[in-house]
Amino acid sequence: MYRYSDEEILELMRHASLKELGEMANKRKRELHKDNITSFVVDRNINYTNICWVDCKFCAFKRHLGEEGEYILSFDVIDKKIDELLEIGGTQILFQGGVHPKLKIDYYEELVSHIATKYPSITIHGFSAIEINFIAKISKLSIKEVLVRLQNAGLSSIPGAGAEILSDRVRDIIAPKKLSSDEWIEVHREAHKIGMKSTATMMFGTIENDLDIIEHWRRIRDLQDETGGFRAFILWSFQPKNTPLSLEYPSLQKASSHRYLRLLALSRLYLDNVKNIQSSWVTQGSHVGQLALLFGANDLGSTMMEENVVASAGATNSMNQEEMISLIKDIGERPAKRNTAYEILEMF
Repeated sequence: MYRYSDEEILELMRHASLKELGEMANKRKRELHKDNITSFVVDRNINYTNICWVDCKFCAFKRHLGEEGEYILSFDVIDKKIDELLEIGGTQILFQGGVHPKLKIDYYEELVSHIATKYPSITIHGFSAIEINFIAKISKLSIKEVLVRLQNAGLSSIPGAGAEILSDRVRDIIAPKKLSSDEWIEVHREAHKIGMKSTATMMFGTIENDLDIIEHWRRIRDLQDETGGFRAFILWSFQPKNTPLSLEYPSLQKASSHRYLRLLALSRLYLDNVKNIQSSWVTQGSHVGQLALLFGANDLGSTMMEENVVASAGATNSMNQEEMISLIKDIGERPAKRNTAYEILEMF
C-alpha cells in the first residue's frame, strides 16, 4: 500500500478538491474493508468526575475542587448507568473524567474492579493519557505500573482523549498544564507493550496550522509502526461555545463541515497502518457523520447513550441504533454492531 510523505499530504491538504479527496479516501477504505460493512458500538460515556486541575482552555466541562457543580459519582450511580446501558444491549463504557488532584491508584483500582466484577459482560474502555500520567505521579508509580494494576483490575483498553494536537507549540497555548506530546505517546506505547490496545484522536479547529496537523498524524503513524496498538483513529472538531479559549481568541469559529471532511479523508490516506477510522457525528451531526462514510470512515463510532463533555461546549447531537442502521443502509453499506475490539456481534 502506497505511503504518503508529509510533503505529499501537505500538497493534497492545500490544493486537492474535496471531491478528489473523497474519491481517494473512499478507494483506500475499500482496499482495507472489502466487505462493505460499516460498524458501530452501543455504549455509554460515563464521566465519573468533573473535578479537574488541568484547566484546558478548550474545555467547558471541568470544575475545580470545591466549586459549585463539582461531583464524583458514587458506585451506586455508576451501577445504575450501566444497568440502563445493558437494557439497550450495550457492551462498552467509555470511562473518563477530569484529572482529580487527590485521587490515587487505590481509588481507580477499586472502581475498575467493582465494575469488572459486577458487570463481566461490559468492556471498560477508559482513562485518558493525562489521567494515567497523573495517577502515576500522585501515586509515585511508573506509567507501566499504573497500567498493569488497572489492567489486572479489569481495564480493557484506553481511549485517545487528551491528544488534541500532538504539537507542543499548540499544547503550550491551549493546555499548558497538560502532558506533552511525548508523554501522551509514551502512555500509549506503555499500554501497547502490555497488550492493552488504545485509540488515537485528534481535535482540530483551535490555533493549529497545517504543519501541526501533519506532525500529529506522523506521531500516530510512527507509534503504530512500532507497536500496532491503535485500533482506530477519531477526528473531531473544537466546540468553542462556553470555553475559555473562545474568550481569549474571539475570532475562533466552529470548524466547517468542509474542513472536517477534508481532514478526515487525509487521515485515511496518511494513516495507512490504522485500519479503522470513526465518523465524529457527535460534533458534526448525523448527516455530515453519514457523509464521512464516503470520505474514508468505516465506523460510525458509538450510539453514545450519554455524553457530557462536548455537550458542555454546545454540541448536543444524538443518535440511536435504529438511526445509525438507517444512515448506513442509505449509502448502500451493511450495518453491523461491534464490540470494543471491532469484532462483529450482529449484522442488520
